[in-house]
Amino acid sequence: MDLKKKWLFIFVSVLLLVAMTGCGGKSATNGKTTVDIFQFKVEFKNQFKQLADKYMKEHPNVQINITTVGGGSDYGAALKSKFASGNEPAIYNIGGPQDVKDWTGKLADLKDTKAAQAALPGTLKGVTKGSEVFGLPYNQEGYGLLYNKKVLKKAGIDPASIHTFADLTNAAKFLDKQKASLGLKAVFAYAGKETWVSGLHSSNIFLSPEFDQDVTKAYQSKTVSFKYGKQLKAYLDLQQKYSVKPTASLDYSQQVEELFSNGKVAMIQQGNWVSPTIVGINADFAKNGIGILPIPVDGFKTDSIPVGVPMYWAVNAHKDTKTIKAAKDFLDWMYTSSEGKKIVINDFQFIPAYKGYDVSGLKDPISRSIYQYSKENKTIGWVFNGYPTGWGLNTLGSDIQQYMSGKLSWNNLLKDVEQKWKDARSQ
Repeated sequence: MDLKKKWLFIFVSVLLLVAMTGCGGKSATNGKTTVDIFQFKVEFKNQFKQLADKYMKEHPNVQINITTVGGGSDYGAALKSKFASGNEPAIYNIGGPQDVKDWTGKLADLKDTKAAQAALPGTLKGVTKGSEVFGLPYNQEGYGLLYNKKVLKKAGIDPASIHTFADLTNAAKFLDKQKASLGLKAVFAYAGKETWVSGLHSSNIFLSPEFDQDVTKAYQSKTVSFKYGKQLKAYLDLQQKYSVKPTASLDYSQQVEELFSNGKVAMIQQGNWVSPTIVGINADFAKNGIGILPIPVDGFKTDSIPVGVPMYWAVNAHKDTKTIKAAKDFLDWMYTSSEGKKIVINDFQFIPAYKGYDVSGLKDPISRSIYQYSKENKTIGWVFNGYPTGWGLNTLGSDIQQYMSGKLSWNNLLKDVEQKWKDARSQ
């Protein structure tokens, strides 16, 4: 090949390569800005997809892709794997100050968003560092003992009469004696397989007073002493005694969908996030048949429920400027546009963590009850987002499974979890 032909061959090859690359890029993105979302809340994944579809119709230059990992899966571990794979999402979830530390360098500052400026007082505390805001709250949630109104009424139990832990114990005993006539498999369905139920939510009720109900104090504490450990043990023992068994392998789906929604248990420890699931199974029960009771903590509060922000939306600082802007715009639209706010209230059934909402439109009775507890200041702070990384799920939650299975004594559980908290904080 002479020199002239050689250069012509190279020139044509380069043109073809550029053309192929251009076509490939256009095919992959179709000229749109792609926002990949990796989120944890399984309960609203269908409604969330519908919101994203609506957003894309109004913003045709944006492509929203949603991956949901939650329920029985460890979202934190899945998120780390997602980042390690190199396929990093543009929007993901963080829990609070520990996650802010763990994901340092990967969190975009969101203080300039409309959503951050509309957030209710206190809701950004766990994700604010100096002047920077690294997360936007999903919503406010509350939890306690959800109960079947019809079952308690038939049993002759007035929920308003349950104030102390002794009252709760007596009610459980009374219901247990009437199981057959009430059509119950058990009084409770405690989802011990879900370590977020035990290691995060149950523990939070009894550890919150130890840290003055302050997530930052929990995060800064070098030790945990289980000041209300006896009360936690009594609560877990009550659940174990009167729950569908085996508790250690009972999962969320069995608890909420199979048992509670179908009237097979009288009470479950859960929160307002279960409403969309129950609506899909028994809409009338979801609308008219459920109430919520506090889990009494003798010596602390017996008339309050835990209310807090479950998770925050974070934006990946590693993404290009265009993608970061598209991610922020999407979150702003979801929480501050008139259309987005309607979906948040009516479809997501969220208790908003932002100003400018008409909460009288809340359809979910559990959410309305939680909002009322909040208005009356009968709440317990959420501190579990200040636990050491993985401690609540993988240490305490796993040890509670072992305890409820009879494989670990309570004293050994305390020794193990207290030491592992201390070890984590010393690193």
